[in-house]
Amino acid sequence: MKYFAFLLLFSVLSCTNGKNENNKENQKTIQKVIVIQPLGNFKVAQAKKVFSEIKMINPNLVLRKNIDFPENSYYKLKNRYRADSIIKSLKSKIGEDSVIVGLSNLDISTTKNRIKDWGVMGLGYKPGKACVVSDFRLSHKNKNQQFYKLVLHELGHTAGLPHCAVKTCLMRDAEGGNPLDEEKDFCNTCKSFLKTKGWQLI
Repeated sequence: MKYFAFLLLFSVLSCTNGKNENNKENQKTIQKVIVIQPLGNFKVAQAKKVFSEIKMINPNLVLRKNIDFPENSYYKLKNRYRADSIIKSLKSKIGEDSVIVGLSNLDISTTKNRIKDWGVMGLGYKPGKACVVSDFRLSHKNKNQQFYKLVLHELGHTAGLPHCAVKTCLMRDAEGGNPLDEEKDFCNTCKSFLKTKGWQLI
C-alpha cells in the first residue's frame, strides 16, 4: 500500500513538473505584440510595407494611424526630434504584452557621450518597450530595404540584444555611419537569442 502511495505521489509531482516546464517554454516563445506607430506625416504606404515585412516574423502585429510627434520632443536649434523623448511618450501608450516602434521621416537625435544632440537613424533601449527609427539619414538608393533592417535592429534592442561585433549582422553598431547595405541578416548567435523570444526566423 505504501509503495502504491509513493508511486501515486511521484506521478502527480512528475505531471506538475512537466506542466511547469511547459509553461516556462511557452513563456519563452511567445513574442510580444509589435505596435507600429507612424509619426507626423510618415507615409502610409511606407508604414504598410513595414507592416507586411514584419508580419513574416511575427503575426502579432498592429499598425496604428499616424499621430503627432510629442510636443516636448522637438529640438528647434537643429530642427530635429529627440528620440529619447519620443520613446518615453510611446511606451506609455501600450500594454505590458507589447512593444512599440515609432516611424519617422524626419531627423531624430539623442545625447551620446559628451555630444548633447547626436543625430541617429534609430534608438532603442535594451530591453525596452519602445524604440524609434527614421529614414532621414538612409541611402536614397536602397531606402526601403535599409529602413526594414533598421526597424529590426531597434526591435532587436528592445528584445534585449546588444550591438554585435559581426560586421554582416543586423545588430552591428553603425558607429556614426550607415553600414546597412553590408548587413545581411542576424548572425547565428543573435538569431538564436531572438528565437527564444518568439521571433519566427529561419
